[in-house]
Amino acid sequence: MPRVKGGPSAHKRHKKILKLAKGYRGSRSKLYKRAKEATIRAGEHAFAGRKIRKRDIRRLWIKRLNAALTPFEIQYSRFIAGLKKSKIDLNRKMLSEIALNDPEGFKEIVEKVKKNL
Repeated sequence: MPRVKGGPSAHKRHKKILKLAKGYRGSRSKLYKRAKEATIRAGEHAFAGRKIRKRDIRRLWIKRLNAALTPFEIQYSRFIAGLKKSKIDLNRKMLSEIALNDPEGFKEIVEKVKKNL
């Protein structure tokens, strides 16, 4: 059986990896082996980063809510518990948006929650 060489397909694969590694420093953008290692690691970090971003955004919403609740002298945890008792189905994202953009509406929500605590 004759030997098959992978010239064109290997070249295409190498070009694809080197294109992904464009902008990396030094040999990481020039040499195939180093570029492949760098792109694999970058992909792992990108994947993890997408998960971490979701956590960070949720933490931001909670901090905003906590800051908005300070003038009403109610703790965040008690506020969330009161929301559930009041059967108000608003998530943290919407609550933080309301707190930022519509303080009067947020005040009404806090008053309803305070009644059910």
